[in-house]
Amino acid sequence: MCIFCKIINQEITCDRVYEDEKTLAFLDIRPVNPGHTLVIPKRHYQNLEEISPEDLKDLILTVKKVGAILKEKLGAPGYNVCENNDPVAGQDIPHIHFHVIPRQTNDSLRPWPQKEYAAGEAEEILKKLTA
Repeated sequence: MCIFCKIINQEITCDRVYEDEKTLAFLDIRPVNPGHTLVIPKRHYQNLEEISPEDLKDLILTVKKVGAILKEKLGAPGYNVCENNDPVAGQDIPHIHFHVIPRQTNDSLRPWPQKEYAAGEAEEILKKLTA
């Protein structure tokens, strides 16, 4: 059983921010910024491809609620939403989850370095994606 399933089953404690019948949101134990919250479905799915459309809808609606809570209660002017899909993308726990990270002006967080395509590379990628 994965660690998030143990949290859902209350075998492991967490700092619950929000909970309903199908989802749970709790503070990340290693936050990027104070208030960094994880949002998970109560049903186990490993990644975005596995989750049912219905459970994904419930999950993203909870992400939206948590974002609003962070803005209202912490005074965060904005937040990042991130889902690391599979280990190569940084998914450490094999249970789909969204990170909702409150942002403050001048918090110095730059999520991703940006790159440029080499000449002709975008066209080649587009051909593969639309073939």
